[in-house]
Amino acid sequence: MEYGNKPHTNAHCLVLPFPIQGHINPMLQFSKRLEHKGVRVTLALTHFIFNKTKHSHQSSASSITAETISDGYDGEEAPSIEEYLTRFRCIGSETLTALVEKLRRSGQPVDCIIYDSFVPWALDVAKELGLVGAAFLTQSCAVCNVYYNVFSGGLEIPVTAAEEIRVPGLPPPPLWVADLPSFVGVPESYPALLDVVVSQFANLGEADWVLGNTFHKLEEEVVDWMANIWPMRTIGPTIPSMYLDKRLLNDREYGLSMFNPKTSDCMNWLDQHPNGSVVYVSFGSVAELGLKQMEELTLGLKNTNCYFLWVVRATEEAKLPKNFAAETAEKGLVVSWCPQLEVLAHPGVGCFVTHCGWNSTLEALSLGVPMVGIPQWTDQPTNAKYVMDVWGTGVRARPDGDGLVTGAEVERCVREVMEGERGNEIRKNAMKWRELAKEAVGEGGSSDKNIDEFVTSLIRF
Repeated sequence: MEYGNKPHTNAHCLVLPFPIQGHINPMLQFSKRLEHKGVRVTLALTHFIFNKTKHSHQSSASSITAETISDGYDGEEAPSIEEYLTRFRCIGSETLTALVEKLRRSGQPVDCIIYDSFVPWALDVAKELGLVGAAFLTQSCAVCNVYYNVFSGGLEIPVTAAEEIRVPGLPPPPLWVADLPSFVGVPESYPALLDVVVSQFANLGEADWVLGNTFHKLEEEVVDWMANIWPMRTIGPTIPSMYLDKRLLNDREYGLSMFNPKTSDCMNWLDQHPNGSVVYVSFGSVAELGLKQMEELTLGLKNTNCYFLWVVRATEEAKLPKNFAAETAEKGLVVSWCPQLEVLAHPGVGCFVTHCGWNSTLEALSLGVPMVGIPQWTDQPTNAKYVMDVWGTGVRARPDGDGLVTGAEVERCVREVMEGERGNEIRKNAMKWRELAKEAVGEGGSSDKNIDEFVTSLIRF
């Protein structure tokens, strides 16, 4: 990637994400910021992820080097999540150490390991090798704070549904059990993943840096509270520069993708529709909607009478009602994947219906797009709570007694965001946060200053 004149720092960071696309891209985007400031960056991917994303390596504008480590399975299916995580810790630690040694022998000694906080064993490797260890929090500080309070005993689980919850470090509004991350609200649902999100704090106090994928004004009170415990710095939002400050030339894409987007189909279709008229629907790369929920969503979208662009992954297509695409061809387009940033930045999009994963939420906030949150699991309920009640950039759909978001509720939420006085207020708030996001990563902004501070600390004289 051509960045123009870059300062030279001698520093070399090895960046290790958790092997999921939603964790890789924020860390890759942060890596581009570091490279822009003169830091050499090597991205450590598992063999499986490296091979799965080969199609996007060549199209990426980034010049960041990718190396591989093993997760112990390398594409073979693990017997269980628990066994995968145990083996990843063991084999990952060994192969990460070997990679650091390989880079040293090749004349590219590593100064710092920036690791996804979901793999805290990487900090142990960094300390054993005498390297700087920087934890990268890929989720919101509000969500991380909930997990930390579970770890430290400030929040006892399970939480009963009748309780109004006050979490130390989190400002009002109070949370209810339905607003908590699903691993906390229903701890028996995914015990292995609950352990992952809680255990990230087991050795965080030993990290030299804790880097948050957020920006200070977005989560000011909780960031300041966390900064009293760890060397916390906000460095986000980790969105390609051309959508924010435009200082990194040609930085329009994250650079790695597990899927092939239908770019021309999506953009050509959007070009045919009036500004603010399209409802964009996507539930990310992992979430799976139940058959009944898909049926209700199709009903709600049809009843809004709005144009819609809906991402339905190939593995989910069979859940669509028969002939749905044909019946709604005049109003909608269904694709298997799309270039989300380009779509959200398109003037035709007036509303984003989503699960409220943190990456999608940050993208919408950074691009000023109103949201309808239909959270499914993990951090999504808390993000949706903040979208509606703290940032005022959207609404959260209310499930019925069976946990189903009905078609009527989908229609109500979309209309509330797209029409009337409430919609105007939401759009106004969305644009406010867009400007604050740009300010944070722009020259001299809070995130930009924090990145400068981090880079300066790594310089070898």
